[in-house]
Amino acid sequence: MKGTTRGRMSGRITGAPSRWLVAGAVTAVTCGLVLATGPAGAAQETAAQETGGQATAGQRAPAAPCVSDQLIANSAERIGGSSQVRITVINDGPEACVLRGFPTVALAGQGSPDRNRPLNVVRQGQATPVQLAVGGSASTRLTFTPVLGEADGYCASGAEPTVAPSIVLGVGGGGLQLAPDDGGQFALCGTTVRATAFRGSGP
Repeated sequence: MKGTTRGRMSGRITGAPSRWLVAGAVTAVTCGLVLATGPAGAAQETAAQETGGQATAGQRAPAAPCVSDQLIANSAERIGGSSQVRITVINDGPEACVLRGFPTVALAGQGSPDRNRPLNVVRQGQATPVQLAVGGSASTRLTFTPVLGEADGYCASGAEPTVAPSIVLGVGGGGLQLAPDDGGQFALCGTTVRATAFRGSGP
């Protein structure tokens, strides 16, 4: 699918700004998951199979949890201003799968997504299983603490704003590196992001 990012982290993103202004140390991604220790880390609630045991006659076996290799995504869609984005992931096949839970989120530059800065994810809503047929999609909404004012802006706390050209969304055991759909950058105050549970948004 043209213009999409697959759930295996790529080393480059196209159309992103040439400067990475994220302050602070970078944190490595281990085993394809965006991880961090302490309060800055937010463990991803991965997809889980909801029914156990063997399928009986006439019943179809439950779909397996979605894995990152079968998920793709477009850029992060701005909604409700610069501090909120919606990200839609699509099951690119070859089989149906079940997605459940919340993503992890990290700030990244233009290069390797392994060099990233994890954010503390505050979960919103209750996670329920989302059945994704091939071509089906699910969305999560991310809300950052906004930067106030214009131009360079400022934080209500008095801290310096943080700016990054991309984020790494942890989902299905891997990560998707995404830039904003308007060609800008992600700007936020603090180290926290609010994320909704994945919800079905397509066929």
